[in-house]
Amino acid sequence: MATQVVRNVLTELPGLLAVAVVDVASGNSLASHTNSPAINPATAATFNAEVVKLKQKAMTALQLSDETIEDILITLSSQLHLLKITENGERFIYLVVNSLDTNLGIAREVLRAQAHQLETHTGLAA
Repeated sequence: MATQVVRNVLTELPGLLAVAVVDVASGNSLASHTNSPAINPATAATFNAEVVKLKQKAMTALQLSDETIEDILITLSSQLHLLKITENGERFIYLVVNSLDTNLGIAREVLRAQAHQLETHTGLAA
């Protein structure tokens, strides 16, 4: 399913720089694609999984038990890095796009739909 999610995101956002489906616990990329030789999705997956885990720990420390992380947006000077976390918090879709060429609302909607696909299928392996 992870491979299909990457294909779906690539079809809907063909100008993306990179996309990956990532397992939060291990930091492993389950499937990925890049259109930029400067971005290694596997390396990014490992570091971004740490970002998600740290935010989950912070939420626990703050006793935000009624809250869940929907997404995390990291804005760089020319890129947007969006992490869309699945509802159960076990996986996320990592997306990198050029900030000048991408509508953030559309990108978020594409990732929301694809994260839902990951949730509804039990076979999450590539």
